[in-house]
Amino acid sequence: MKLIKLLFLLVILFATTTLQAQTVKHTFALGDTTFLLDGKPLQIISGEMHYTRVPREAWRQRMKMAKAMGLNTIGTYVFWNVHEPQKGHYDFTGNNDIAEFVKIAKEEGLWVILRPSPYVCAEWEFGGYPYWLEKEQGLVVRSKEPKYLEAYKKYLTEVGKQLSPLLVNHGGNILMVQIENEYGSYGSDKDYLALNRKMFIDAGFDGQLYTCDPEPAIKDGHLPGLLPAINGIDDVAKVKKLISDNHNGKGPYFIAEWYPAWFDWWGTAHHTIPADRYVPKLDSVLAAGISINMYMFHGGTTRGFMNGANYNDQNPYEPQISSYDYDAPLDEAGNATDKFMKFRAVISKHLPAGVTLPEVPAAKPVMSLPAIKFTQSTSLFDVLPVAKINSTPLTFEDLNQAYGFVLYRTTINGGKSGLLKLKDLRDYGIIYVNGKRVGIVDRRKYQDSLMINLPKGKVTLDILVENLGRINFGPYLLKNKKGITEKVLFAGTELKSWKMYSLPFDDINKVKVNASVKKAVANNAPQLKKAVFKVDKLADTYLDMSKWGKGIVWINGHNLGRYWYYGPQQTIYVPAEWLKKGDNQITVLELIKSSENTLNAIDHPILDVLGK
Repeated sequence: MKLIKLLFLLVILFATTTLQAQTVKHTFALGDTTFLLDGKPLQIISGEMHYTRVPREAWRQRMKMAKAMGLNTIGTYVFWNVHEPQKGHYDFTGNNDIAEFVKIAKEEGLWVILRPSPYVCAEWEFGGYPYWLEKEQGLVVRSKEPKYLEAYKKYLTEVGKQLSPLLVNHGGNILMVQIENEYGSYGSDKDYLALNRKMFIDAGFDGQLYTCDPEPAIKDGHLPGLLPAINGIDDVAKVKKLISDNHNGKGPYFIAEWYPAWFDWWGTAHHTIPADRYVPKLDSVLAAGISINMYMFHGGTTRGFMNGANYNDQNPYEPQISSYDYDAPLDEAGNATDKFMKFRAVISKHLPAGVTLPEVPAAKPVMSLPAIKFTQSTSLFDVLPVAKINSTPLTFEDLNQAYGFVLYRTTINGGKSGLLKLKDLRDYGIIYVNGKRVGIVDRRKYQDSLMINLPKGKVTLDILVENLGRINFGPYLLKNKKGITEKVLFAGTELKSWKMYSLPFDDINKVKVNASVKKAVANNAPQLKKAVFKVDKLADTYLDMSKWGKGIVWINGHNLGRYWYYGPQQTIYVPAEWLKKGDNQITVLELIKSSENTLNAIDHPILDVLGK
């Protein structure tokens, strides 16, 4: 009996000791020139990587690559629209499990810089805001407007429940938390920033808080008492002056976003910048003891309908592509690039004495596959849900729909020609007369109208509208409603009596795809195509969409993103983690080239070809 009691006490002691070891609390503070971890100087060498853009099953592999390049920290935004997709309904599961992402980083020996502000920009749909904010009458984002602050506070409270226990001062690995995001580029209301700080503290974020802004905006965007970090500047003298001028003459000095390249949007060339242009800059910054966060270290993929768009008074509407490769040190699939190896060499020069970097893991396996042939195809017009009826067109928001497509249908008297005008179209519309495609309108090209000829008799007019991504940056964050947002005119007369069919495609498994519909193909109707293909081994691959037109691809239920012949992206990355040995199911929604039925999977990406 004594032996059993002794063993029991030993087990309790071991468990208690282990728990204490796992929850060791650190101190993290701002010194005059550097960060202080447990009273000792810490130079943060961080890389941005977003949990939503990487399959959960691959988080750890990407973090091992971060360690191998010499990073000691990972930076990530937290995305409101994935965590509260509908008002009051929260999701922190699966690929949205941000707490698990942070915990895995700790297991891999990485600190975390957390960026949970409601607005993230990030080339992300609506800058991270959930679509339903547009439905709240009078709500104004990034302001003291009460409805916004109420929604913001409720969301931040839920985020705090997930992440505040993981702060470094609570035994976790989150060093710092950013409030707002480049606010100085948008406004200058210090009272609003102070409310941000209070809400963060109330939500449990009681550690080090900071702000970040580009050079012209740092004066307006920082809050006295918090560290003002700088974005987009790597001149050592300028970094130190900008921060110290806004921080009582002191540091620490932190470049919160250092850009080793840039993102892409449809119809423009893939952005690439040689590593050699950045190596001297990285070397000088690290030699000066300045801390840094690379945006991006690893971009990954903006899957589903989550890409954002840029728009301002000088440039057209510019929706971003699904690949977020970013020409980053780690490519879209998580492999080391030339930039990775050269940055690693620079970082190695500035490591503390006695510290060496782990070996760079080998590149992930990649494969080509035999041609995939689609044997099942169904017209989108044959799988429509129940319609909602209204005199005038309803927006996506009116239909309680966040993303995807809406089909607008009405019946008009034919036997005449005229100009069909969609006011105000957001963002891409395909026009059908009696089921036959007659034209396309595209917001990117300032197209909102076309001439059409109507046959005699009653005519069915269909307009299939795609949300190509809400604006994520600039002055028009609250002009983001989608669909036909005003009215439709034909020959100068407003068309009424509309049926609207919501097509969010939030679960492709619910959509039935049957045998080929030849009539629909002949009319160029949008097609849902399905096939099963086999794989003998698990490896990454890339779907070559260069012969297809425009649409979406799903593999085993995962929405991999958009393709469009405009380019530059001509392939879609398929992560090995989402394949399985044996049968795999692929579904394609093809909007333009209805007769295409063969798809190749190749062993490399094509991100630099512009279509016609």
